[in-house]
Amino acid sequence: MNPFKISYKNLYEYPVKTTPQNVKEANEGLFRAKMTLPAAAKHCGMTQKEMKLTFFEYLKYNKPDYEISENAA
Repeated sequence: MNPFKISYKNLYEYPVKTTPQNVKEANEGLFRAKMTLPAAAKHCGMTQKEMKLTFFEYLKYNKPDYEISENAA
């Protein structure tokens, strides 16, 4: 028996249900650059395009909570 043989039956990824909590975690992960867009979309069960649109809405209604200094150029 080859230990490196891939069982394609085990590669199936179960769909994730989109919940407000998952979307919030994904948006905060994107905002803080702790998640990539594909990872965030997979986390909350959306397509990348849906996640991108949701994140743009998040940015529209959540202002930055940091300050940009004058000499940061």
